[in-house]
Amino acid sequence: MNINIKATTISLTPAISDYTNKRLEKVVRLLDGDKSAQCDVELGKVSAHHQKGNIFKAEVHIVGAGKNYYASSEQPDLYAAIDIVRDDILHEISAGKAKRISLVRRSGARVKDMVKGLWPWRTRKLKV
Repeated sequence: MNINIKATTISLTPAISDYTNKRLEKVVRLLDGDKSAQCDVELGKVSAHHQKGNIFKAEVHIVGAGKNYYASSEQPDLYAAIDIVRDDILHEISAGKAKRISLVRRSGARVKDMVKGLWPWRTRKLKV
């Protein structure tokens, strides 16, 4: 997976870049090492005129091989925003994976019920 990090209204330091790459390693593993996937990460401040403190945002957008995942977070700390957006994207990926597995199991059960209905000595009603 190719990871692009973009910083808006802040400077991208090596520490921030390393932290972001380290936090996204699990995302790479969950995508099964898909080489065609493109991960765009945007880090920055929401605005420069808040009355109290800075508000940082972190956005992750993953596209590739029929997959399209997006997560965003706004927090007073940049590292906390990165952590939360990572958790959100992991939740979205795992939920999509669970939906695909469930669909395969349901369709397999339906095919099994249809095959069982072909034999006349078995009197089981098909689910419609």
